[in-house]
Amino acid sequence: MPKQAISRKKPAARVRPMSGTVFITRQVHFNSAHRLYNPTKSLAWNRKQYGLCTNPHWHGHNYVLEVTVRGTPDPVTGYIIELGELKRILHQAVVDPCDHRNLNEEVPFLKNIIPSTENLVIAFWERIAPLLPAGRLHAVRLYETPRNFAEYFGPDRT
Repeated sequence: MPKQAISRKKPAARVRPMSGTVFITRQVHFNSAHRLYNPTKSLAWNRKQYGLCTNPHWHGHNYVLEVTVRGTPDPVTGYIIELGELKRILHQAVVDPCDHRNLNEEVPFLKNIIPSTENLVIAFWERIAPLLPAGRLHAVRLYETPRNFAEYFGPDRT
């Protein structure tokens, strides 16, 4: 009978969990049209306030949305939230309903909201925050142009 080889398994490596607060950000893109217009005010007031952005035939933007989640890495995965899952959430909450849409007329969660960048970050926060399975929403930043953006840190922070 042949000699059996002796199995010499190395002891399993130990995983050293890291502690500390980390901020992880995912960026997505979408294109939308909108009109800045307050229906409670006159056309003259809207033109003075919003200029070309109150064009009754709309205007569009190539939006860049950055969402930051805050948390402590899970000791098993090393993640706060898996980035593919965060991407899926952002598409479900914002990109799919808004991409290639008129924000004033075609997006139900924006009904009766003046779709300024400032209002959009608040509305997007309200859609994203409840969907996160882990971590806590830290910031929503929306670039309307490469030089113009709004950032929101949530209702409990000023």
